[in-house]
Amino acid sequence: MATTLDFSLLLAQWPFLLRGVAWTLGLTAIAMALGLVVGVACAWARTTSARGLLWLRAVTGAYVELIRNTPFIVQLFFIFFGLPSVGLRLSPEAASILAMVLNLGAYSAEIIRAGVQATPRGQIEAALSLALNRWQVYTRVVLPPALKRVWPALVSQIIIVMLGSAVCGQISTEELSYAANVISAASFRTFESYIVVTAVYLLLAIALRRLLHWVGPRFIFGR
Repeated sequence: MATTLDFSLLLAQWPFLLRGVAWTLGLTAIAMALGLVVGVACAWARTTSARGLLWLRAVTGAYVELIRNTPFIVQLFFIFFGLPSVGLRLSPEAASILAMVLNLGAYSAEIIRAGVQATPRGQIEAALSLALNRWQVYTRVVLPPALKRVWPALVSQIIIVMLGSAVCGQISTEELSYAANVISAASFRTFESYIVVTAVYLLLAIALRRLLHWVGPRFIFGR
């Protein structure tokens, strides 16, 4: 017997869905801002040649390898369920943000490091000959063109992190997938719920990708 689709019960819950979209975008915005800062710092630490900072390279390398070689859901559960055993209890929202920041930071560190290492040595030497210190060389000469080179890859990674935020509903963070689970359980319209949520995630990913490709050359690394 054919089953007819009925979206009426789902659409009646549009404020709850809209709240889930807002949480998804909020988590992504915070994770993107903090995660890119972590990524830039880790990329610098992994490319520095200062002898006194070899320990920092080792620590950063261990962090990057740990995050890149473990599932995001395991990282999230470790933060939310594991840390309370040592006295650090976080709210679902704070745990979600921390997990997303750590995840994006590790992946973006390797992406940015690739861009930094592609910088011609002569360009760095020219900057040093103009009496710029190492920090000025990195932030003004090396980093902007490096970000320009790897920006498409960074944007893709940010989109992946946004889509990965769907896992955060497993610890009761009220993002979009959490809203879908609640609505489908209440209405028994699971198929319709996930049709709508899939379409919303698709629209969010496309819109965010276009926004970031517009923002990057204008506000982050210049034209």
